[in-house]
Amino acid sequence: MKLLIVYYSMFGHIHRMAEAVTEGARDVPGVEVMMRRVPETLPREVLEKVGAVEPQKKFAHIPVCTPQELAAADAVIFGTPTRFGNMCGQMRQFLDASGGIWRAGALVGKAGSVFTSSGTQHGGQESTILSFHITLLHHGMVIVGLPYTFTGQAGIDEVAGCSPYGASTIAGSDGQRWPSQTELDGARFQGKYVAQIAKKLNP
Repeated sequence: MKLLIVYYSMFGHIHRMAEAVTEGARDVPGVEVMMRRVPETLPREVLEKVGAVEPQKKFAHIPVCTPQELAAADAVIFGTPTRFGNMCGQMRQFLDASGGIWRAGALVGKAGSVFTSSGTQHGGQESTILSFHITLLHHGMVIVGLPYTFTGQAGIDEVAGCSPYGASTIAGSDGQRWPSQTELDGARFQGKYVAQIAKKLNP
């Protein structure tokens, strides 16, 4: 059973969450997990101005995804930073190029899930995941979230991401905050949970 994790990360926060999702999914026997990036759309000079060139070198070894790899997977978990309450433009462009596999019904009945990050606690984490679900539903995917059996999302003793819709992290307005233990635990839980659901959908 093949599980694909497809993400975009500008400074590394989503990449770190993707690593945790991968760890969780690999806990499920018989599941092959692959990490892929979506293509960068910003020119290098823009990435240099925002200070993203050096951070992106840390995960430049992750192969760039193709729509055909989505079709070959049994489940897909997407990771995107939030941009004004929606997925980032890089992810949007990648998904907009998936019309061929949509016409073929290549993702129908497969598990689909989403995790995200934002600069602030109320920076659009939930709306980003929920609006992302629309695309997955158009592809006929079976939406999988982060159930309350992950009890970390019910805590009130710390500022942290994660909701029933999916794992998330808060990067801080300056990007200096990295995923907390609770957020990474949520990502691992989501990875494992999606893998378990996918195995049930693909006995």
